[in-house]
Amino acid sequence: MAPPNETNRSPDAPKPARLPLNERILSSLTRKAVAAHPWHDLEIGPGAPIIFNCVVEISKGSKVKYELDKKTGLIKVDRVLYSSVVYPHNYGFVPRTLCEDNDPLDVLVIMQEPVLPGCFLRAKAIGLMPMIDQGEKDDKIIAVCADDPEYRHYTDIKELPPHRLAEIRRFFEDYKKNENKDVAVDEFLPATKAYEAVQSSMNLYADYTVENLRR
Repeated sequence: MAPPNETNRSPDAPKPARLPLNERILSSLTRKAVAAHPWHDLEIGPGAPIIFNCVVEISKGSKVKYELDKKTGLIKVDRVLYSSVVYPHNYGFVPRTLCEDNDPLDVLVIMQEPVLPGCFLRAKAIGLMPMIDQGEKDDKIIAVCADDPEYRHYTDIKELPPHRLAEIRRFFEDYKKNENKDVAVDEFLPATKAYEAVQSSMNLYADYTVENLRR
């Protein structure tokens, strides 16, 4: 069946002219459309600080260190890890949060499968990994995917096998060694501390937003 706009056209009638490619590109650039920014435009979710949205930057099993480009909102390649290690679980950030390092809150999400960078999922906080990266506080939320039937029933980090925690600790202790950068990982903390960290980062983001609106 012919497309609707061609049904009544004579076989000899000229086809409608299409804009040259350069004109079409210029036309699209003049439209008042703005792409959504995953840090600022994606809601954290009604279940926060316990269950919240997480934007995945790095897939489980990846040696590529992707990260959010704050200006564009795109996921960019920061580097390939210098050490012979891969990310043990999906890694990303919590939207509409802010930490002392001026970045959104980091989260490591334990689940069965790798998730593509740029996707978002529902994560459930189960613990906190205090970390110092080159002298600066860089704590990580440890979470499980709230929609993964194998892991969604976990509520606290103490329920995970000790070896799983040892793997996570070793990864973060080692992944920057060949860059001659010091990383120190402290003892894992329970879910309640993770909730506090998420809430604190939500409050800091809200304060920052209000302050900018006043300027």
